[in-house]
Amino acid sequence: MTERAFAAHTVHMESAKFLAGEACLDFVNTKSGRGFASARDRLVDFADLLAWAFRAGVLDEARAEHLAGRAVAKPEKAARVVARARELREALHDVFAAAARGGTPPPEALASFNGALARAGKRAALALASGRFVWRWDDDVLESPLWAIAYQGAEVLTGAELGRLKECGGHECGWLFLDRSKNGSRRWCEMEICGNRAKARRFLAKRAVGGNEGAGKS
Repeated sequence: MTERAFAAHTVHMESAKFLAGEACLDFVNTKSGRGFASARDRLVDFADLLAWAFRAGVLDEARAEHLAGRAVAKPEKAARVVARARELREALHDVFAAAARGGTPPPEALASFNGALARAGKRAALALASGRFVWRWDDDVLESPLWAIAYQGAEVLTGAELGRLKECGGHECGWLFLDRSKNGSRRWCEMEICGNRAKARRFLAKRAVGGNEGAGKS
């Protein structure tokens, strides 16, 4: 993958949305409509992963371009990283979705997530940046963007805002987000999309019921 290819994929990711409140949740939302024929997956190849990580702020441009060059030299490794990215994403989805519903996560999902955390922990190091401590990982390792996502996922799960975690009620959506509204009333990933679609479906359903009742009286 050349720098030009990375730039092209970044443009391709311009339509990606970051509405969840944390990058790890936006990562989960790179797939939508799970279980439906309308399911969409934005993580097709390593370039997609890098472009998403750059736009999400997980990687800066220099690191993303550096890893793009590394992927050219190790295409098979890059493909394995994409497979691991999808595995981590689905594990996070299952754990987060269970938490949002007040349930217990599937043991296999939690085990998969813990495996990702263990791999990340072997490479993690604390560093001081802009007056605060942050986690750093080896910039030469293609898997490093996943480690940052895994650690942030653990912070959300163990943090004070877990009770704000919600799942969009939109039809065939399933996106996850942190409801940081003042009164905790957010129901949709986007009111303009899923919320308005739900209103339209309710309107059509009421009109259909009204039409049937009118037909019965004639």
